Formats: sequence, C-alpha cells, structure tokens
Amino acid sequence: MSSIEDETLRLDRWLHAARWFKTRSLAAEAVEHGRVLLNGARVKPAKPIRRGDRLDIRRPPYTHGITVLALSARRVSASIAQTLYEESAESLAARSALAETLALQHVDEERRHGKLNKRDRRARERFKRGFAAPAIDDDIDTELP
Repeated sequence: MSSIEDETLRLDRWLHAARWFKTRSLAAEAVEHGRVLLNGARVKPAKPIRRGDRLDIRRPPYTHGITVLALSARRVSASIAQTLYEESAESLAARSALAETLALQHVDEERRHGKLNKRDRRARERFKRGFAAPAIDDDIDTELP
C-alpha cells in the first residue's frame, strides 16, 4: 500500500470504527441519505476521509459538528473512539441549548392529562426537527363559499 492510501479511510468504515453507528451498513445508509456531510457536502459512503476533515452528523434531534483527528479501520472501545474526533464548541453549545429546550418541553407535556392528540404530536415532531410549529388561531372561523 502506498502512503496516500494509509492516510485515508472510507467514510462509512470510519463512522463505524468511531462508534457513531452500530454497523457499517447503518453508517453507509446514513451517508447515502444525507445525514452525514463531509466538509459541508453530500458524499458517497466510499468517499475517503483524512485527518482534519469536518463532518456534520445529524442524529435527530441533534446535529454533531466534528473534526477527524485520527483514522482507525477497526472498531475500538468507546474511550479510544472518542479520541478519534473532536466536537466543535458551536456544536456542543447548540446541542446543550436544544437539550435544555427539549427538557422544558417535556416538563410541559408532563402537565398534560392523557395522550397527545394528532395535532400536538405533529407540532412536537416539527419542533424536534427544528421547524417552527405554525401558529393556530382558534378564533378565526373558516367557511367555504
């Protein structure tokens, strides 16, 4: 093998080795569906990655922005896997803010009695995905002509 090949690794293989996904096929599926971006662009699972590459990994409702620090073709223990990448400060701040918001929403849901209705479930899912729930005005009557 040449030195260039030693410095690169398939994206899906690295995601599996760094314990972002349980299996390599799940990692490949996530890359194909655009849930993993390499340097801001959609790529295929076989795209080679290098040290210093930036990955944006969406695992709803969170998005992780990481930088690749080391390559490993083999799946390693969780403590070693955390040394393969570094999460950016912006990503950590955004995730903690979202976690706090979701915790507050959970407290509001605990006060409810009974099961959520269809409209409330959809509003909660839109919120978790990052879309603002539409404002609903119950005072306006809509009549058909």
